[in-house]
This record gives sequence, structure tokens and C-alpha cells, in this order.
Amino acid sequence: MWKIDHPTGKRRVIVTKELPGERWREILRAADCRIEVCQSRNILSEMEIRQHIGNRCDGAIGQLTELWGEVLFSALKNAGGVVYSNYAVGYNNVDVASATKYGIAVGNTPGVLTETTAEMAVALTFAAARRVVEADSYVRSGQFTGWQPDLFLGKRLYRKTVGVIGAGRIGSAYAKMMVEGFKMNLIYHNPAPNAALEAYLKHYTDFRHAQGDDYPTFRYAGSIDEVLAQADVISLHCPLNDATHHLLNAERLAQMKPNAILINTSRGAVIDERALVNHCRCHPDFRVGLDVFEDEPRLTPGLAELPNVTIVPHIASASRWAREGMATLAATNVAAILRGFPVWNQEDMSPFEGDNPPHAAPSIVNAVELGLLS
Repeated sequence: MWKIDHPTGKRRVIVTKELPGERWREILRAADCRIEVCQSRNILSEMEIRQHIGNRCDGAIGQLTELWGEVLFSALKNAGGVVYSNYAVGYNNVDVASATKYGIAVGNTPGVLTETTAEMAVALTFAAARRVVEADSYVRSGQFTGWQPDLFLGKRLYRKTVGVIGAGRIGSAYAKMMVEGFKMNLIYHNPAPNAALEAYLKHYTDFRHAQGDDYPTFRYAGSIDEVLAQADVISLHCPLNDATHHLLNAERLAQMKPNAILINTSRGAVIDERALVNHCRCHPDFRVGLDVFEDEPRLTPGLAELPNVTIVPHIASASRWAREGMATLAATNVAAILRGFPVWNQEDMSPFEGDNPPHAAPSIVNAVELGLLS
């Protein structure tokens, strides 16, 4: 069940799923790590992970499908461990406070999956708008008998308004793609205005206006409700935490246009899926594209039967380049902490893609609390 690589390594690192590519292995080998990789495709239980941590374990790379909290961080600490890296940019599955209590550095993998995830949000947007999945099933089932004037009429997005909730790396990338690529106006909400995004869009809109175009426009909304009421497309890019759990409930879904499009590539529990199922049943022109689900991998009853919902199995970051890059960052986080390197403390992760990466841990979310920043 567990495959061992570099068995003579002085440091022991466990990896709870096989990861794409080879570079991540090379990074851990260079740090003299014995690498033990779980070969099962099943989601490991807390007990299974704790048992494999054993009596000696220096570090671990885990998955967003696992709950890393008091039990596992206590076990890792007792085994001599000092670092855990989540193979994801989000870390809502990690109890960072518990890790910090036990002196465990927690890494994540931002930056490398930004454009890939934003591209999937765009793909879901147009799949929902143009009813691609419905039409595909229609043809495959033998129902297509020829062109018809009213067959699968969809929604035109050109010069409509796109709403973005959560304008971090991925939300900003999605906003730029929709504004530049499809000439949509933008309204967005974030804990605070994104100055870099607005500066970028100002340059672009100034250019368009100089050509005589009156589009696009963009503005920051002080509330989520304002975005919901005005946007034709709403894409969620916020982290999952206590404040965003069921951010879109029945009341907020009702604020959206009855023929709006809702996209979620963030975390499933940002939407109350039971409320979503009811809303989609009552509003057949309301369309949804989901990459993530509230109780993954299980679907809320009724969701899969809805023709106005497009669903894919949590693959927004699933380009080979992005997933291999995530593995590189996760391994580099672990190797760097084990070797005593500093934390990078910069947003740009591109230096870690080259042949001579910095001697640093790319992203440690509790670096300040552990005193790892200079």
C-alpha cells in the first residue's frame, strides 16, 4: 500500500497520495528524505494516517480530502515532525491553530494553479450558458434529428455583467478573462478593493474607451448582495471558513436574477446545496456550474438529476502543468523547512518553476506565528 523511494534517506516523509510528475521526488531526495507514498486511491482515515506516521516522521504531504487537526499534528509532533504541506492552495481541511500549537509549519500551494482554475471557471460558465452538457447528452442518446430554430437556446454573455465574489489570485484571473475575452462588465466583492486588479482593468478600459467603445466597466461592490442583484454571471472564489459557510443560502439565491448563472470552483460548502437544488427546480432558466460539492464526493439528493446544473469532479486545477507545479511547491515546503531554509514570503511563485529555485519554503501559512519570517 505504501511505496518507498530513497530508502536510505535520513529524514522520513510520508505522502498520502501519489502525486503527478517526478520533480517533487527529486526535491525530497535532494533533502535526503526517505519518501513513503500511499498507493491506495481511497481517502485515508485519520487512524490510517496516524498509524503510518508511526514513531518517527519528519514531515508529511497530505490532501484536501483529509482532516489534519489535533490528532494528526500531535502524532506528527511526537514522531519528531516539524512540517506538513497541504497539496492544495486552500487549507480549510487543516486546523492551523493545532499545527501551530505543536510547532508544525503548514504549507500550501498557491500561484501555480491560478490560471488553470480560472480557465475551468470560464469553461463552466460557457458550458452552463450554452447548455453544452444537455446538448451533448441529447446527441449521444440519439434524439438529434436535425437542426431546429429553437433547439437548446442559451444565454449570450457578450456585454453582460459578470460578478466575482472573492478577488484573490484566481478570482482576479477569472475577472480579467471574462472582461478582456468576452467584453463583460465587472462587479466584484472582496473584503477590500483589489488595487492591483483595478489598476490593470483601468489600463484596459482606458484603451477600449480610446477606441470609441463604451465597455467594459468595472466597480467594487461593498456587499455581496449588491453583486447578486446585478450580475448575470456570478463566480465564487472565496475561501471556506466560518464566515463563508453557506454564504449562498436560500435567501441570497433568491436575490439573484431568475436566469442568472452561478459558478463555484472554490469550496462546495460555500453554497447551501439543498437550497440550491430547490432554487434550480423552481427556476429552470437559472443555470449552475459546479466543480466542488458540499459533502464531497457525495452529491446532495436531487442535484445530479437537474438538467440546468453542470457538474465536474473537482478538476478545476487539473491541468498537468498545474498539478505537477502543486507537487513541486508541496515538496519544496517540506524540504525547505527540514533543511532550515527561510520562508519565501512573496506572492510570485514562478522562481520555483525554474532550474535554480530559491533556497526557501514557498508558502507557509503560519510562518508569522512560528517566527519563521525574518
